[in-house]
Amino acid sequence: MDAARLVALYRYPVKGFSPEPLDAVTLEAGQFFPGDRLYAVENGPSGFDPAAPAYKEKTAFLVLMRHARIAALKTRFDPDSRVFTLALDGAEVARGDLSTPDGRAAIVTFLTAYMGGEARGALTVLEAPEGHRFMDSLRSGFVSLLNLASVRDLEARMGVALDPLRFRMNLHLDGWAPGAELDLVGREIEIGPVRLKVLKRTERCAATSVDPTTAARDLNVVKGLHRAYGHTDCGVYAKILTSGRIAPGDVVHLTA
Repeated sequence: MDAARLVALYRYPVKGFSPEPLDAVTLEAGQFFPGDRLYAVENGPSGFDPAAPAYKEKTAFLVLMRHARIAALKTRFDPDSRVFTLALDGAEVARGDLSTPDGRAAIVTFLTAYMGGEARGALTVLEAPEGHRFMDSLRSGFVSLLNLASVRDLEARMGVALDPLRFRMNLHLDGWAPGAELDLVGREIEIGPVRLKVLKRTERCAATSVDPTTAARDLNVVKGLHRAYGHTDCGVYAKILTSGRIAPGDVVHLTA
């Protein structure tokens, strides 16, 4: 299997909202991707208990699968100040310190008005307690990897352009054959100094139907995957085995 390269890094501080590109990141063995899915906006009471955090289905929160219009909000999170900023059409529309009740209330006030009748109950900003993240799959620490050749192959088969950000993954890789990552479950790879073990394929959902730039629900990517390949998987999840700093340009090798 040919070596690949890491070409981009993204984190999603607030589940369902826009990505933040990173110049580099330090991964720690057994931990989650830093700064990823630290918060979520609960869409009506879900029973989430921060004292005993448990996995909740994505539909418990504001997510693209159900709420395409949140893709129109471009967001930024400062990990030092904990300030979350939302912009719409290039203009700031809300900001709040997510570590404070007043800051969270400012975000909820805006989102409640913005979502209108789409919200099924009171909105609440939830913070993930230590050792927990608001992930769609798996219950322990992991990172997500997207093979850009797989996206290009799907583009060709569907006859449309696909922004890789539709797939909301942490690591974008290039250099492997289309679909090669799907056969790596149980195998180990190295990215720079970091070793990862591939845990499972990523089954796609309706979130991929939403254009991350226009917020239009314009394509049925899940159906496109199934028609092209007979499954709906694109990308993989991996566990961090050894710690280290990675950055775009790092070589990706299959090791075991």
